[in-house]
Amino acid sequence: MKTKLSMIFLLALSFSSALFAQQEEKKQAEFKKENIFIGSALNLGFSSGIFQLGANPEIGYSITKWLDAGISTNINYTSLRYTGFSDHVFNYGAGTFIRIWPVRFLFLSALPEYNWITVTTKYTNGNPSVKNKFNAESILLGAGYGTRIVGQAYSYFAIMFDALKNVNSPYRDSENRALPIIRAGFAVYLHRKNRK
Repeated sequence: MKTKLSMIFLLALSFSSALFAQQEEKKQAEFKKENIFIGSALNLGFSSGIFQLGANPEIGYSITKWLDAGISTNINYTSLRYTGFSDHVFNYGAGTFIRIWPVRFLFLSALPEYNWITVTTKYTNGNPSVKNKFNAESILLGAGYGTRIVGQAYSYFAIMFDALKNVNSPYRDSENRALPIIRAGFAVYLHRKNRK
């Protein structure tokens, strides 16, 4: 008799737990306008003879307590100095991003994007400058540290690298080596929640 009662109790507990979990998933799946954020990141890249500066406006959505996704744009300037000439690269692009927060203050990020690039080569010997235009895909992968309170505040610091080996990528040098991209970003939630 005690075994039957224990089994009934465990079944009831399992059923109520499953029902509660289902309700929680349903709550998270509902669209919440306070989970929409807009912001930007400033990025800085440098190496021997290379300097990069850019901005990355974005709009995103906090899907769960540990996952963000959205649309990102970029505008970058890069200067590359070589013996006898220098390249000045201007690019703009757009893509999507995903950030996974395995713990509250650390995240992993992936940002596939498509870039339109203009390279102006200036020679030190007096030859006229040459301008070329390219397009290139890139996938920036990295990790970062941040503060994220869904519905209230969002800021982060990240280091990323281009995982593709496209020679025209604005995130690679003349020898097709990935340049480190350092970004500091912030965002505001459009419909801020009040703290309870």
